[in-house]
Amino acid sequence: MTSEMELTLLVLALTTVLFVTDRLRGDVIAISVALILAWLGLVTPVQAFSGLGSNAVVAVVAVMILGRGVERAGVMIRLSRAIMRIAGSDENKLIWVVCTVVGGLSAFMQNIGSAALFLPAMLRISKSTKTPASRFLMPMGFSAILGGTLSMVGSGPLIILNDLLRQGGEEPFSLFSVTPLGLALLGAGIAYFLMFGHRVLPSRAEPGEEKEPQKDLTEIWKLPTIVSYYVIPKNSDLIGKTREEARFRVDYEVTLLAMAEGEETTYAPWRYTRFAAGQELALLGREENAKRFAADFRLRKIEGVCKCSRLLKDSRAGFAEAIVRPHSPMIRKSLREIAFRKNYGVEPIILLSGAYERRKDFADQPLQAGDTFVIHGPWECIKKLERDPNFVLLTPIEAETLEESKVLPALLCFLGAIGLALVGVQISLALLSGAVAMILLKVVPIDEAYEAVDWRVAILLAGLIPLGIAMDTSNAAQFIAQEMTEALKESPEVLILGAVALLSTILSLFMSNVAATVLLVPLVMIMGDAIGIEPRVLALLVGVCASNSFLLPTHQVNALLMGPGSYRNSDYLKAGGIMTLIFIIVAVGVIDLLYL
Repeated sequence: MTSEMELTLLVLALTTVLFVTDRLRGDVIAISVALILAWLGLVTPVQAFSGLGSNAVVAVVAVMILGRGVERAGVMIRLSRAIMRIAGSDENKLIWVVCTVVGGLSAFMQNIGSAALFLPAMLRISKSTKTPASRFLMPMGFSAILGGTLSMVGSGPLIILNDLLRQGGEEPFSLFSVTPLGLALLGAGIAYFLMFGHRVLPSRAEPGEEKEPQKDLTEIWKLPTIVSYYVIPKNSDLIGKTREEARFRVDYEVTLLAMAEGEETTYAPWRYTRFAAGQELALLGREENAKRFAADFRLRKIEGVCKCSRLLKDSRAGFAEAIVRPHSPMIRKSLREIAFRKNYGVEPIILLSGAYERRKDFADQPLQAGDTFVIHGPWECIKKLERDPNFVLLTPIEAETLEESKVLPALLCFLGAIGLALVGVQISLALLSGAVAMILLKVVPIDEAYEAVDWRVAILLAGLIPLGIAMDTSNAAQFIAQEMTEALKESPEVLILGAVALLSTILSLFMSNVAATVLLVPLVMIMGDAIGIEPRVLALLVGVCASNSFLLPTHQVNALLMGPGSYRNSDYLKAGGIMTLIFIIVAVGVIDLLYL
């Protein structure tokens, strides 16, 4: 074993440990690995940064922008309405329709994107059909992951697989090369939930009556609904104080929703906002608490219509629920640190973190993935929060209107990009052309296009590509493959396929599925040459099985749905354990039958 090989294997081991222990974010690990490889001389500086311009990174960025355009045009809202018209309220029919649609959508966009797009729709369907959300969200999430195997752009592992094949001098797979296998996997997953969903899916939330979204929110969260209006007279003790100094919520259990001064009305005033004579205040809370606050600060009650009451009562504002996304940079930061009111223009009313519900002072509470907010604010601000990649909005926006003029251009750009890839145009070129067309046609403003891209995913992809290069140039991958070949050379072909599928599955549970693909593809290709199995097929098996992440809520999609579905780890072990086994059996069987 050469020194270069030893160093590469050492970096490989370090990378694996870092991903498994999850001490650092995946993108930080990936870019650090690229730099380490360059400093050790295992790759050239050009090779270390070659991933930034790779086909995989460009394709992923373009897919995210295309997804934002389709969402912004209101296509998803139309789709959710169509689902309700087709499936009605029958649980099995809804599962079949939703899983088919989400799985098909995931063939051309990131799994997490399709799941996030459908989450609000599924919660609305859950309430409309009086069925617990836990009966729908897991099948929908699993289908989003399975749908990523329908095309070579449906998941990160399959996108990067073609890049790895090009680097190794192999012919990449065409866009729909994996589709027969993906259809078998998605079909098996849907059939599994249709036949056994009633046994493996939890049902913790009691179905309730069909309600208006705002009424539903106020009843579920026991929200105060009385808004009192006061004006600050010249002799008030509130003059000169900041919102924070007034201690509205801590001492009086009232919330300052809005403040009007002159012709300007401000929702959710910032904590450093100072009060002045003549300002109108809208206070949410029990009437006796508002009266106590008014008496202490000598405020005068407004009996008639005022600026705040007109704005709050004309359907321009309302309550909403929002969830902190997994891996959001907001995690471990407090509302005070991110200046929540100032930056989003909405008022946080309740914070549900784990089993603890906070209604008073939670400005300094560090946020965690899955934390749920109840907020109040103007619908235009809530719409901005809906587009923010750090949050998932659960409440339908009542003031939302479809941008009819954007639907056709959005669909043309999206389908045109897929069509270009289908006729042989390089995937990155086809998808990026569609994304740029959306920007030029004003389906997606350029600022929103940048916001739509999860740059952590892009950096993760770019940073890990040099590791695959080092594994190849140092012959480290060949060394490992020889050891595996020696151990498996007398084994039946199906057993070898099963071993590769199981190894990919295990690694994807505890580390990035992209990282698992980068690590295993060079290895199995060398092993395939030695054993006599088509190397590209083994590589395809790795890329597909890297998405076999159902046993634990470690996949981004599973983590996203855990809170809204009230799922526990045991739910994933129960339902996901069987799905994992089905995935391996179907993948190995179809690969052996159709691809070898």
